[in-house]
Amino acid sequence: MSMDLPLPPPPPPPPPPHTASEPSKKKLYQAIAAGKSPVEGDHEEARLLLSQRESSFRKDLQWILFNKYVPSLIQDGPQCGLVALWMAAHLCQPQLSIDMETIFQTALNKGYTAQGEMFSAYSMALLAEEVCSCKAELLTGGMSGKNARTIIAHIYDGQPILIPYDEDFNHEPCKRSGHRAHWAVASGLLLGLDQGSVSKEQAQPDVTLPWLSLAKKDDSSLCPYPTKGAREAYILAKQGKSLRYQLWSFDGVAQSNQQLREMDPQRASDGTRYVVPPGGVGAGLAGQVVLLHTKTQTCCSTGLGCRDKRHVQVESLGIEGLVKEVEMLGDDD
Repeated sequence: MSMDLPLPPPPPPPPPPHTASEPSKKKLYQAIAAGKSPVEGDHEEARLLLSQRESSFRKDLQWILFNKYVPSLIQDGPQCGLVALWMAAHLCQPQLSIDMETIFQTALNKGYTAQGEMFSAYSMALLAEEVCSCKAELLTGGMSGKNARTIIAHIYDGQPILIPYDEDFNHEPCKRSGHRAHWAVASGLLLGLDQGSVSKEQAQPDVTLPWLSLAKKDDSSLCPYPTKGAREAYILAKQGKSLRYQLWSFDGVAQSNQQLREMDPQRASDGTRYVVPPGGVGAGLAGQVVLLHTKTQTCCSTGLGCRDKRHVQVESLGIEGLVKEVEMLGDDD
């Protein structure tokens, strides 16, 4: 006597087709930031950073802290430059509500980007003027020498700087030849000076860290660097893969910024379209930063107009920016 075998169960239904509306898998830095909030205020998070690293600062120096708070935003995709600009925009035009979509669409429509990437500091300066309605200054020739003094005075004046650099796995500057090119906004400084270099008119003692002084106001004329026995300099910066401020050696950022030479070969061959300037990443980013002028319509923070021939000033003309390139000076001393 034969028995009929039971029919096998029906196959499971096919998986639903992938649609653009489905959320993509989160990056690690996005998962870490999820559900968290940044620490707000000019000095609050900086104090936490300094207290954690207190042993690394020379006790024979007088330390002065300056910072103007910028909000945090976690990037979605290769938008580090656009996110850094969004953060800086809150210092440039705090009364404006600039959203990331507006910044991205403007950069896309102008041909500065394809995916959100910004491999040209020149284009970044043009975009900053377009969306922030402020003066943008492209500083070339690296972050050392005379340019270091310009950058430090600019930040001390309460004005942000956009800095391209190579990002290490902890988001700090490294030297990877541009393969990990990234953007940050610098809004603060920590200066280590000879004792007695800072007067009561320039700074006041911090109530929580007795070895620290806080700059009284954002005024570059009161900046003690470089004439007051400056020995060490750090910048406070934010970038699009963390909600937190980070404290970086000024020299370390300068070295990372200077050696940006080429796009990561793997990224260059992944089939994705990117906007890269003539001459590549080296021509577009190496040794360049963008200074955003929030207080004046002149180029330099001195209020006297730009007198340094290494600077490229981007002047708004209502519809398009006119870039004036002037003769390069010799090497810094």
